[in-house]
Amino acid sequence: MKSREKAVLAALRLPSQPRVVVEESLDELGRLAESAGAKVVGRATQDRRAPTPGLYFGKGKVEEIKTLSKRQGADLMISDDSLSPIQERNLGGSLGVRVIDRTALILDIFAQRARTMEGKLQVELAQLSYLLPRLVGQWKHLERTGGGIGTRGPGEMQIESDRRIIRHRIQKIRGELQRVRTHRRLLRDRRKASGVPVVALVGYTNAGKTTLLNHLTGEDRVAADALFVTLDPTARLVTSPTHASFVLTDTVGFIRKLPHQLVAAFKATLEELAEADVLVHVVDASHPGLDDQMQAVESLLGELELMGRPTVVALNKIDRLEPGAARALLARFDGVAISARTGEGMESLRTRIDEALQPRVARLTLRIPYSDGPSLAVCYERGRVISRRNEPDGVRLEVELPRRLLTSLEGYRLKD
Repeated sequence: MKSREKAVLAALRLPSQPRVVVEESLDELGRLAESAGAKVVGRATQDRRAPTPGLYFGKGKVEEIKTLSKRQGADLMISDDSLSPIQERNLGGSLGVRVIDRTALILDIFAQRARTMEGKLQVELAQLSYLLPRLVGQWKHLERTGGGIGTRGPGEMQIESDRRIIRHRIQKIRGELQRVRTHRRLLRDRRKASGVPVVALVGYTNAGKTTLLNHLTGEDRVAADALFVTLDPTARLVTSPTHASFVLTDTVGFIRKLPHQLVAAFKATLEELAEADVLVHVVDASHPGLDDQMQAVESLLGELELMGRPTVVALNKIDRLEPGAARALLARFDGVAISARTGEGMESLRTRIDEALQPRVARLTLRIPYSDGPSLAVCYERGRVISRRNEPDGVRLEVELPRRLLTSLEGYRLKD
């Protein structure tokens, strides 16, 4: 059995950053490292006005990290901030251990968790985009010690060869993902034609989105107290006799400092959010840094131009809080207190989703002939039937329906 890698975490605190924010970010980095299979054996922080160009950290701190790594038997150093290829290479040489940054760590977790072909392609695209500028260090052992004319040997040739291979692969993956995007667009168009509104779950990673999806849909998707358990998008129909029906979608969780390579690579998946009628922002109400987590989610939603979308805030894991703390959170946020694990607050959440969908839903009275079974089925399958009365010339229904379905039923509408 392969032994777990031992990792030392390191972060730089700039004057504009509160110490508690840096410490919380390092805590999160530690959870990411554990999710990737590493064992955290130490951590270090340094206060500096700015990173150093060559090592990111100061020379004294690098020596301190080196000593800590030797003492703890570490074979990996993980920087909480992004490192340039030069900084990464110089730090590795100075410390004598492998060096990666938060971006590489998240990419590794995504590579482990991707299950569908689409997810694997997206992760590979992000990894190759990250790797391309770092190739120069991969073939250092083939470089000659001299400089100038006559010294450009097989190392440089190999680098250029690898760059061409990677660029070709990136181009091929983008073509395949474009086909996936086209397929997804067709599925979304089909959902639109069905008239069923779409509700999308968004939130920080490990906020409980998958557990909530399982509860609302009766699914049994894998949910665990870990980061980035869900990568591949899911869409399921949610029906209830007392509430409006909708398609519920779940996507990858957000995180602070989400690598821009991943945002770009997962555009096809995140496009699901753009088609949503309502967003349900799932928040871990028990987390001490919930404000920062909410801000990180809202920042990414802004980047995706989704901030104007109707949103319901679901304050999850309320079962972990004292009643007073839960009331205080509800007073701060116009949200719904829920526990996706126990089912507490689910009825209130469904009601709030109904209210958010109201602008897209019309309440009307119809008289449908007994001979038109398909129209009657649409009312039950795509809407919410409030009352029904059988009359001599047909079925009289009071029903809530998505507005996009009204045209086909307008002939059966009874005027108030």
